[in-house]
Amino acid sequence: MNKLLSIILLSYNSGERIPRAYEKLSVLMNEEGIPFELIVMDDGSKDDSFEIASKLEKQNANVRSYQLSRNYGSIYSIFAGFKMSTGGVAVMIPDDEQQPYDTLVAMYRLWEKGHKVVIPYRIDRDDSFISSFFSNSYYRLMNSWSSIKYPKGGADVALLDREVIDIVNERIHPINTMFIAEVLNLGFNPYFLGYHRPIGLNKGKSRWTFRKKIKLAKDSLFSMSTFPLKIITYAGVFFFIISILLSILYIYIRIWGNDAFWGVSVPGWTSLLLVMLFFGGLVMLSMGVLSEYIWRIYDEVKNRPGYIIRKRKEE
Repeated sequence: MNKLLSIILLSYNSGERIPRAYEKLSVLMNEEGIPFELIVMDDGSKDDSFEIASKLEKQNANVRSYQLSRNYGSIYSIFAGFKMSTGGVAVMIPDDEQQPYDTLVAMYRLWEKGHKVVIPYRIDRDDSFISSFFSNSYYRLMNSWSSIKYPKGGADVALLDREVIDIVNERIHPINTMFIAEVLNLGFNPYFLGYHRPIGLNKGKSRWTFRKKIKLAKDSLFSMSTFPLKIITYAGVFFFIISILLSILYIYIRIWGNDAFWGVSVPGWTSLLLVMLFFGGLVMLSMGVLSEYIWRIYDEVKNRPGYIIRKRKEE
């Protein structure tokens, strides 16, 4: 049985964080008797991160470094890292140490007990009120509108058995989606492991911009849920019924009522303008939702790779 643990370090402008991470992981894994390999997946860094990782690889047999052809984003780095992993089990970790290394040991022990998918989740958050509000709202939205269920507080990391890794590598196209969402959608009765998140090297500040967070939320929602499309159908049915009821009401007013029904005289052009503006906005919103799905279909049928790993010198 392949007991090797592949640890995928997500690197972007990481610099000296890479050898620091390897040193801490080596001490911990040796103490626990866990064989491991460190896969440094560089996401097109602009500094000397890849050179540092390559130097570390030459000095240590259990280190391998790869670099994407450009900055694709951490989601694509995760897919690339699992693609290059060789262990019987693999897990990704960020470079900021906000994922405590001792949780890797706990996840590995759970894997030894037979759990094929282990997902750690944050028991508490030290984020600002606004950040926590939007994050919690996003996870509640996904749990309500999609077929997957996130743990409370969300999750960014997952440990996968080789069986699940092979499915991800062979069946999941890493385009406009979210890795954790795809893993949760596969099933395998994931084990959720709670932990307290430390401040980390970024002092609790996320390197994800608001724009990136919005894109990630859209990608995960539209890739895992058809509820936005159902909303359009529900809205259509609802307003069709409303229009029938209003038609009956105005017919009644016209035949049996008077021009000042309920004592209020409403010019015809005002109601007409409001109806046109409302339904015009509804049509544009519906077209926007449909467009989100259509351009994702367009990206899929082009069948372009989600990422490109640059060839190593020896290759």
